[in-house]
Amino acid sequence: MNSIKKEIDSLKWIHYISRRFSKVDRKGRTQVTSTLSSLGVCFGVMALIVVISVMNGFQMEFIDAIMELSSYHVRVDSVPSEEDLLKWCNDDPMVTSVSPFYEAQGLMLSSNGKEGAALVRAVDPDVMEFDEGFCREALIISGEFDISGEGLIVLGNELARSIGAKVGGTVSIFALSGGSDVAMFSTDRDFIVSGIFFSKYSDINAAYAFVGLDAAEKYFGSGAKKQYGIKLKDSGKDQLAISRLESAVPGVKARSWRDYNRTFFGALRIEKNMLMILVFLIFVVVAVNIYNGMRRMVYERREDIAVLAALGGGQRNVLAVFVVKGFITGLTGALPGLVLGLFICKNMGSVFNLLSRIQFWAQYLFALIFNPTATQFVQENPMFSVYASIPPRMVFGEITAIFFFGILSSLAASWIASRQILHVSVAEVLHDD
Repeated sequence: MNSIKKEIDSLKWIHYISRRFSKVDRKGRTQVTSTLSSLGVCFGVMALIVVISVMNGFQMEFIDAIMELSSYHVRVDSVPSEEDLLKWCNDDPMVTSVSPFYEAQGLMLSSNGKEGAALVRAVDPDVMEFDEGFCREALIISGEFDISGEGLIVLGNELARSIGAKVGGTVSIFALSGGSDVAMFSTDRDFIVSGIFFSKYSDINAAYAFVGLDAAEKYFGSGAKKQYGIKLKDSGKDQLAISRLESAVPGVKARSWRDYNRTFFGALRIEKNMLMILVFLIFVVVAVNIYNGMRRMVYERREDIAVLAALGGGQRNVLAVFVVKGFITGLTGALPGLVLGLFICKNMGSVFNLLSRIQFWAQYLFALIFNPTATQFVQENPMFSVYASIPPRMVFGEITAIFFFGILSSLAASWIASRQILHVSVAEVLHDD
């Protein structure tokens, strides 16, 4: 009990002395340094939250399109028993949908003679009804997603543009990879374009074409490989789902979405990490500023430190006073930075539209003053509209780490700078005075 009471009294003393120092430091150079340090932490936290959230939005748009339209969450390449697979998918609570599909590579020709390479995927005609992810990512911009007949096809918008195909027009799959019982080259594989879709990943738009399962059975040949795409409630639990699937259905061969486009996903991860490192340099600059300011404060208050030590204040308690000062500096900067960062992320469209208007009027006034004839050429920067359309994705763990890193950088700088208190000689300081 005595030790606990002693610790409580020590904390009260540290709090009292720190508060007294803060009152004295509300004016002058020390306060300016403290304010600038807090502002540095504030803008560092705000910038890092916004940058990381926007980067998450960029990356997840691509990743979502790939997972929902191309790789699925889990892809089953080979299964000994189709009934066992479907039973497991229906019984396992992790699974939201399962659908069979075929795919083959082909050379597509339009009625106007233009050609383009395509990845032809045969899926269930009702996929839009039971697969929410597919429906969300495959946005129909012309016609409708109708592949109920074996002569209907849906094209990606870039693929349709490159070959000059339109809804209602006819395209032919001239060359098609498939089984040995089908001809590689044929002019009889004609399809009517029923719809054109758009996804947030350009490679899918430029290559993918969807047909019905009936068309695959007719044109892909009996040797075509039937696969299954499984969607999960949480795509991050793909490895757990594969483990449970392999235990429930022996002999099954399944792969995760992470196995597809591994190089692309790795490049996105490296880009995000490098961006985080660059923005983290803001905290390094702020920490150096806090370090220098705290060292000057310790030097200016060496007489006060000596008096406190002479009155019984231990060196570590005096050190804690300055560390608390650094903690308050970090907290008063990180907290408003967190609020501003979340506010900007929640209102990204309005913020960038406002910046676009500000830039426009600044350029317009500059041209009006120095070259009035050029005002007719002043336009808003279209990139702001692109930025405004990005849906930022805020990850709780990342935002929490940024917030605490802003506080810890200030705390660490204060602790390192204040360690010279341990080398202050009370007798020497009082003798000099």
